[in-house]
Amino acid sequence: MKQIAIYGKGGIGKSTVSANIAASYAEMGLITWYIGCDPKADGSMTLLGGRRVGTFLEQLRAEAKGEVVATGFKGVRCVETGGPIGGVGCAGRGIIVAVQALDKDHFTDDIDIIIYDVPGDVVCGGFAAPLRERFADEVYIVTSGEYLALYAANNIARGLENLKVNLGGIVCNSREVEGEAEIVADFARRIGSQMIGFVPRSPVVRECENRGKTVIECAPASAQADAYRALAKAILNNRKLGVPAPIDPDEIRRMLRERGG
Repeated sequence: MKQIAIYGKGGIGKSTVSANIAASYAEMGLITWYIGCDPKADGSMTLLGGRRVGTFLEQLRAEAKGEVVATGFKGVRCVETGGPIGGVGCAGRGIIVAVQALDKDHFTDDIDIIIYDVPGDVVCGGFAAPLRERFADEVYIVTSGEYLALYAANNIARGLENLKVNLGGIVCNSREVEGEAEIVADFARRIGSQMIGFVPRSPVVRECENRGKTVIECAPASAQADAYRALAKAILNNRKLGVPAPIDPDEIRRMLRERGG
């Protein structure tokens, strides 16, 4: 069983990437689970045809017996861990409770891959829960070629270094920055990793999400779908893992200036 966690700054497209690679694995015939760890509980919606399911913590608080694990596109098993009521409690603790219960009652040896879609920055102890509890074996960071996205990616790498967790690579989710693939590949090299995949920017993504679907389901013959498939295969076959070595933020600025960014 391969268990991965996908991190990135808010708004970078991490959940879109996570859902589309989950759909890619299901399309391959792999038994795939998607675990959404955002209190907004919206990451799995495109795998479920636009439907939002009750979260694990909502069910727990209500002592309900509703649908905790939902079945989405081509059998992807979707769970949203949920979070505390706004301004109260620790979302990380909720993630731990949910994932421990799933591990005990639902995770079986025949599962091929589990994807944890985790918001924010891993330096926050709460959202590092899948890593602290050793549910995820490797991490992938989604970024773009913009300074703030790279700065956040570097902070996540620092958290991984502190936790001694393996980074599998950096995903460039393009914002159409000039020379973006080269910028992200250079950043990855500097922190001792690799650019595992490049996802171009495309209006197809928005069009499919407006229909409540992943690109893999909604536009399967598109170049964008092929980009997600290529990324999914690269992650599945990746053996280049290692604890990253974050760089000084000023080095990121220098790198961008040298490239005219």
